[in-house]
Amino acid sequence: MVKYLFIILFVFSGFKSQSQVLISLLLGDKLNSGVIEFGLEGGYNFSKISNLETNNSLSKFNLGFYFDIKLKNQWNLYTGVLVKSKLGANKLTESDLEFLQAETYQEEGDYSQHIKYFVVPALLKYRFKNKLYLEAGPQFGLMHGAWVEFNSNENGKEAKIKEFNKEQINRLDAGFTFGTGYKLIKKSGMTLGVKYYLGLANVYKNRSDTKNSSLYLKLNVPIGAKAAQEKANK
Repeated sequence: MVKYLFIILFVFSGFKSQSQVLISLLLGDKLNSGVIEFGLEGGYNFSKISNLETNNSLSKFNLGFYFDIKLKNQWNLYTGVLVKSKLGANKLTESDLEFLQAETYQEEGDYSQHIKYFVVPALLKYRFKNKLYLEAGPQFGLMHGAWVEFNSNENGKEAKIKEFNKEQINRLDAGFTFGTGYKLIKKSGMTLGVKYYLGLANVYKNRSDTKNSSLYLKLNVPIGAKAAQEKANK
């Protein structure tokens, strides 16, 4: 048990996401039990930041691991970490770029804000007998990287320039998440879901009412759950 706690602490300490996913794959059957389902969560999210002039969403893949912990009756606690996750906004306007004090270029192109977070949900989950579920609860984010990105494809020449602005952004993010989903196979199968995150903390240090929001489409894949069940039934 001490070994597994040691590994999880390393995950939270900021190892590369590839290492975290590898640990999940190697130890999935060890972390699964009759009370806890452990696995990988991956998907696609569409995020915005309020009180910017742009209303265009930034769409990115995300990846992490989860713990689905059985409580009483049909109630579960869902938590984990999205270790590869970005929030932000796309197609920033001149006004947005002026606020961000970002450099602009003569070439035609799009500017976007990218913010990397370690995302930790703590959701109360209710499982219906027909394999549907509802979930809701707080979600927390730890910012560990941010930049304004310029992308151009003019006259057959592609350009991508990053201007890092981590110092303008609050390190901690927090808000509320609610969602629903469907478990494809009752005991150890994959789960499809959708959830929405509404941030309650300011993204930027120097502008109020700048809140993150994001729509997540997700797939949960248990790692080693079937093997753990077979072992428990022996």
